[in-house]
Amino acid sequence: MYLFRLAMASLANRRFTAILTAFAIALSVCLLLAVERVRTEARASFASTISGTDLIVGARSGSVNLLLYSVFRIGNATNNIRWDSFEHFASNPKVKWAIPMSLGDSHRGYRVMGTTEAYFEHYQYGRQQHLELADGRAFASDPFEVVLGAEVAEALHYKLGDKLVLAHGVAAISLVKHDDKPFTVVGILKRTGTPVDRTLHISLGGMEAIHIDWKNGVPAQGNGRISADQARNMDLTPQAITAFMLGLNSKISTFALQREINEFRGEPLLAILPGVALQELWSLMGTAEKALFVISLFVVLTGLIGMLTAILTSLNERRREMAILRSVGARPWHIATLLVLEAFALALAGVVSGLALLYIGIAAAQGYVQSAYGLYLPLGWPSEYEWTLMAGILLAALLMGSVPAWRAYRQSLADGLSIRL
Repeated sequence: MYLFRLAMASLANRRFTAILTAFAIALSVCLLLAVERVRTEARASFASTISGTDLIVGARSGSVNLLLYSVFRIGNATNNIRWDSFEHFASNPKVKWAIPMSLGDSHRGYRVMGTTEAYFEHYQYGRQQHLELADGRAFASDPFEVVLGAEVAEALHYKLGDKLVLAHGVAAISLVKHDDKPFTVVGILKRTGTPVDRTLHISLGGMEAIHIDWKNGVPAQGNGRISADQARNMDLTPQAITAFMLGLNSKISTFALQREINEFRGEPLLAILPGVALQELWSLMGTAEKALFVISLFVVLTGLIGMLTAILTSLNERRREMAILRSVGARPWHIATLLVLEAFALALAGVVSGLALLYIGIAAAQGYVQSAYGLYLPLGWPSEYEWTLMAGILLAALLMGSVPAWRAYRQSLADGLSIRL
């Protein structure tokens, strides 16, 4: 214990250098823990983008591609699905509910999705959370009603009753617009932190209505145009959709129905399990995730090397101090232990300060990160893995502290009470 008190007194005597060294370690520890916290929560948020859905069905392509365009609104489908194929599986006895989705249009860079009321009733994200309206209502019988995601409404400053025009295609700037059939904002969803926030939701009838006078991807001209009022009185049952989601009565029947869909002879379809596809997609980003973690480790290593350099630099200046300690009865191993304890104390101060900086940063940025990126960073105790990281940092500090300790041990033996300056 007296050696520890002596180490603290020695650091207090060199307080400015000690504070800078501990602060450098604190910053590196804070960065490492922040990267780990963000990585963990991002993965959890990513995995909870969709929940409660047993199967996602689309045209036959790749599972990642189907997941990207149906859930994340990224990319495009290779083909559409016939409406009668959807009805065939929606009426399957194993199916509890079905959500059709029709994609392909946009509004000022945000995707538009055609669906039914079942979407607001059955779609879930996070920990089995249902969609909720922050304002207004879901679309009803009028095909020209739209429900906005939270980010769309906030970024484009829309409110209930506003009119908007959808564009054909998914480009940020489109030259072809459905300006003859404007939509009215009737609802705004609460923020979810998922791609739902960046989506405009219309009915399948609305999606059919804006394309009812289109032929081969080109709008009709002159007398061939159909007005919004005319479209309201027409049969707006879709001929095709992009994909659909299924919730089953029993999880046991998931694989049986998946095989049935994949072997469907009516048209080539692909059914995927969202959880499996999410893991596959996350594994594709594993390299970048690991690279960021390795960079953080090197930052911590740089901080520890700075500590080692500071202790080594002070050794020559402290040789007289070592000699005085020897003169009052200290043995060489006492001198070595003293330097190891100093290194440990600096690292411990850095780890504790780094943890404090992390929580201060989370408390300050928690609201912004959640609203801007949909990522919730909890102010909870460090996880078991984070405790392991901090313990590893302290162990590395002890190992690095053994280098100046060994040099001091050798010098103490060689110098005795006469110091060669």
